Amino acid sequence: MRDVRDALMVARNTDGKLVRRPLSPHLQVYRWPLSMALSILHRASGVALAVGTLLMTWWLAAAAVSDEAFATAQWFMGSAIGLLCLFGWTVALVFHFFSGIRHLAWDLGYGFEAPHYDTSGWAVVIATGVATLLIWIVGLVVW
Repeated sequence: MRDVRDALMVARNTDGKLVRRPLSPHLQVYRWPLSMALSILHRASGVALAVGTLLMTWWLAAAAVSDEAFATAQWFMGSAIGLLCLFGWTVALVFHFFSGIRHLAWDLGYGFEAPHYDTSGWAVVIATGVATLLIWIVGLVVW
């Protein structure tokens, strides 16, 4: 054996014969399944919702404290960074909502077959994009 990596790739099967173990796929080859990516994003969107809720709480508390505090919060919410935070919070909220509906369907026993969980995953992604854009279009027209 040339080096330690070759030695690590050799194992014995149940009959005691030496066999070469397969290498795990590395990041350039491995492709995340949609369900795995959406599961991670569901958890991340929950964290984003918590942070965004703190921002919204600051805005509401500022409205209760004084006109100056509310003006400061309103200025931040209207700035480019504030609007980006609000847009991200909207995306997280809508995604978490649709992904939660998907999880509820799974809890009821629906959608566990391979074509269904891929279809429902893409439905969550598309519904998130459409609903987020509709919310912002309506919000900007009314505002």
